[in-house]
Amino acid sequence: MSSTDLNATRQTAEPAAMRAWTEGRTVFVELSDGRIIGFPADRFRILRDATEAELQAVTLRLDGYALRWEALDENTTVQGIVSGNFQLPLA
Repeated sequence: MSSTDLNATRQTAEPAAMRAWTEGRTVFVELSDGRIIGFPADRFRILRDATEAELQAVTLRLDGYALRWEALDENTTVQGIVSGNFQLPLA
């Protein structure tokens, strides 16, 4: 399968993030399929210890398929978030 075919399959099979933001210690993602999902930052080891200012510095990467916190050197995939694949259980 070519990379073009793979990208086309990915775009139809997996929603991408259109934007990401935080409110308090919750990270929200607006998806290309119209859903808005949120998760507690405390579900990830590095984000758990981040300040609110550090959490707010979230950016989109890989055409919206990943979230990045540059100052924290932390990445997470949108697919992982949608699937509920978190590093830590709910407190």
